[in-house]
Amino acid sequence: MIKAVFFDLDDTLLWDKKSIKEAFLSTCKIAEERYGVEAEKLEEAVREQARELYASYETYPFTQMIGINPFEGLWGNFPDDHDEFRKMKDIVPTYRKDTWTLGLKSLGIDDTDFGYELAERFPEERKKLPFVYEDTFAVLDRLREEYRLLLLTNGSPDLQQTKLTITPELTPYFEQIVISGDFGNGKPDPAIFEHALSLMSLNKEEAIMVGDNLMTDILGANRVGMKSVWINREEKERTEVTPTYEIQNLGELHQLLDDLNKVKL
Repeated sequence: MIKAVFFDLDDTLLWDKKSIKEAFLSTCKIAEERYGVEAEKLEEAVREQARELYASYETYPFTQMIGINPFEGLWGNFPDDHDEFRKMKDIVPTYRKDTWTLGLKSLGIDDTDFGYELAERFPEERKKLPFVYEDTFAVLDRLREEYRLLLLTNGSPDLQQTKLTITPELTPYFEQIVISGDFGNGKPDPAIFEHALSLMSLNKEEAIMVGDNLMTDILGANRVGMKSVWINREEKERTEVTPTYEIQNLGELHQLLDDLNKVKL
């Protein structure tokens, strides 16, 4: 019988992609006003530079393992207590400035000071723009009446806590919050799933993982032998990783769980 639901955070409950997109547009509009450059072209250029630069740092393998993407690097501060996070804290000010400066440069604008200005503005815009999927709270309200809830998220403890701080309604739903940067390994490592199960004193048959990412949320659940639910809002193609269940919106979850538990009775 399913007693607990483990939720991913980014792009499962929080609409992180939209928050990043809107922060880019707000920041790039400043360049559009200043230099007449198209905001969307600058966004594309900056995203490309961010991916390239981010992968060039010695911290890259760690960020991949913990689950911190290049765009989180553009607004996180990483004051976390870990040698690799300390390296990131030293790297990110230059990373941000260089990313924006090179993005501008690729469009013919050579202005380091302005690159720095945009680099400082982007984190402010991201913090002002937390988006939550419209079905998130209704689903959590309903589920918490019958199930124990745990949040299992990859990322920097400070950055993930910042996301929860600017969306304060989310935290009270969860009995436990597990962040990969605190634990030391990220999804899909089975160890973080086993850790989450042990915190709730549950076995793998008693919990189900809900997430949007096949290669972290679903693969990790599969590896530990937990049932999984892939929330596929964008109708993506499946990879070689197969979820136990697939849904298009969170609203489908309650019925799915009800049906699952009826079968067990």
